[in-house]
Amino acid sequence: MRKLYTWKLPHATLELGSRTLIMGILNLTPDSFSDGGLWADPQKAATRALAIQSEGADILDIGGQSTRPDSRPLSEDEEWIRILPALKRIAPLMKIPISVDTYHASVAWKAIDSGAQIINDISGFRLDPAMKAVARKTGAAAVLMHSRGNRDQLFVRPDPDSVEAIRDELGATIHGVVDAGIAPEAIVADPGIGFSKTNATSLKILKRLDLFSTLGFPLLVGSSRKSFIKTDIPVTDGRVWATAATVAKSVALGAHIVRVHDVGRMRVVTEIADSIEQA
Repeated sequence: MRKLYTWKLPHATLELGSRTLIMGILNLTPDSFSDGGLWADPQKAATRALAIQSEGADILDIGGQSTRPDSRPLSEDEEWIRILPALKRIAPLMKIPISVDTYHASVAWKAIDSGAQIINDISGFRLDPAMKAVARKTGAAAVLMHSRGNRDQLFVRPDPDSVEAIRDELGATIHGVVDAGIAPEAIVADPGIGFSKTNATSLKILKRLDLFSTLGFPLLVGSSRKSFIKTDIPVTDGRVWATAATVAKSVALGAHIVRVHDVGRMRVVTEIADSIEQA
């Protein structure tokens, strides 16, 4: 059974472990690998946010910058220009907490000031040292992901790593954030599927996800539609079914939150996977 946690947000608390929570993805980018350009218009983004909420998401994760391999890094101003119009429309409509997917401290600060409660940083607060101060001063919750190197190096595929080494690096990142004054109960750990890892290593992390539970923090897994789970089987929605397999495995091995595009269908997967684990 998963360990139970209470995740402290500025204006809410989320109970983690009794069931798997769903973080629904809303990309405000023209070049996302999955749904780039679909929700760039603020009104369309608001409509999609409401749909994500109604499909059963527990958290809405919005991002203005694509982090797919070979994507162009945006400046802080460019990223915020993409996020602001949508966030202004979305925030008053949401009954669930909003997470902002960014590694820029100024973007995180403005997003928290505009209604977001969680910072989801693919660098684990490494790329912008000011991010720690933003989290400390605002009380924002944080998803700290394992990755390596600067922005251009995040997608380098090294030789396969040991899962233990990745676990230890993520633990060091988290403890550095805690040492900077961020409350441990505000932190969720993400092993960083697909970032700074070979496809084989990403699969090994899913196989041994329970090892990350030894860090002593709740776990988030983001495997949705990623290239390491592509299938050559000619079936409709192959990436969705492949994602479902990774979500079910993640639940069985201790994930508290799964970050997904297909909220309604993954809600079914997590409900049944939870039922099996609790039987």
